[in-house]
Amino acid sequence: MTGTAALDEFQQQRHRLFGIAYRMLGSATDAEDVLQDTWLRWQDVDPARVADPAAYLARTVTNLCLTALTSARARREVYVGPWLPEPVLTGDDGDLGPLDEALQRESVSFALLALLERLSPAERAAYVLREAFAYSPREVAELIGTTEANVRQLHSRARRHVAGAPSREVDAAHWQQLITRFLVAAGDGDLAGLEALLAADVVSRADGGGIINAARRPVQGRGNVARYVAGLVRRFGEGALPAFVEVNGAPAVALTAGARLVGVLFLRTDGERLTALDLVVNPEKLAFAERQLSQIGGLPGLSG
Repeated sequence: MTGTAALDEFQQQRHRLFGIAYRMLGSATDAEDVLQDTWLRWQDVDPARVADPAAYLARTVTNLCLTALTSARARREVYVGPWLPEPVLTGDDGDLGPLDEALQRESVSFALLALLERLSPAERAAYVLREAFAYSPREVAELIGTTEANVRQLHSRARRHVAGAPSREVDAAHWQQLITRFLVAAGDGDLAGLEALLAADVVSRADGGGIINAARRPVQGRGNVARYVAGLVRRFGEGALPAFVEVNGAPAVALTAGARLVGVLFLRTDGERLTALDLVVNPEKLAFAERQLSQIGGLPGLSG
């Protein structure tokens, strides 16, 4: 395949391929590595032997992800503190493909990606390909090298495992009002104000990866989370500028300090109170989103 033809075909498929890899791995950095390996393999392909380039590339990405998941699971067993997915800006960027419908947004939600960690690599592949990309059981069987009957079983098991994933649509304006009140209370160290905004069974998780000091276990309960959040702001909040962004198909808060992205905060709500807080501060997991921000001109306080 000529260099130009190979590049054109790969570029046409790139968003879909990255979307598959990211959903499979929960890591934008690892997804980029998979795409690089796919590209190197694609350059060596004889076009006369490829009847369906899109299927060939999807199969290559999927199988590279299946291999990568095996080693990733071993790394996560020794990961310091809670492991959270890497945040990816969505909005108009398009790295994860179209997110126009609720189901498409849910397929990259932080809550769902965390639940996908419970699945075996084959279950995760079947779930991602069926749910996020609407491949048929027959097509998935061809992509992962198994039978159609086995794909149906894998998909069914995967759906049972992730049945508890929150799927509530978020009213962005109401969410922003609630989060603004939360950020003000946190900044003021107002424990009573924070507790009023938190559900009784709220859970907070922070991913510092052992690089940034963060809680190594989930913090649970209204009072505990309120004190934890107030303590975080006292220790790390000075100079950090919050901004509302769309990340993984949902509203989130980006925390910047000067020209650096220092955190991404996901807050889930039942409509009235906050039910979960997920904070990513591991700089290795923020590099992709920081690069995205620089490409779109950044946020207030973040130079492009």
